[in-house]
Amino acid sequence: MSWLFIMLAVLSEAFSHVALKATDGFSLSKPLPAAVVVVGHLAAFLFLSLAMKGMPVAIAHSLWAGLAIVTVSLMSTLLYQQHLDPMVWFGILLVVVGVMIINVSQGHTH
Repeated sequence: MSWLFIMLAVLSEAFSHVALKATDGFSLSKPLPAAVVVVGHLAAFLFLSLAMKGMPVAIAHSLWAGLAIVTVSLMSTLLYQQHLDPMVWFGILLVVVGVMIINVSQGHTH
């Protein structure tokens, strides 16, 4: 069940971060994106706390952060046409490899 909560936390965080750009600095003229940011962050922390019931804090946080980096990068490329150079994608690939190593680690239980 912890993995489900991690994935929900990642999606909440990613949507929140992508919506952050649309707030235009939290201007009063853009209340909907601002609401998405606030609700998304609250949901992300709620789901992360639920994930931590079944896995160590360090593992849950590492997975959440790493997967959120990848998800936000992909979403910003698709939604905002923000193209990243190959070295940045290589760095993101390293994050993915790190997440995979954490996942197969024998140092924690799911």
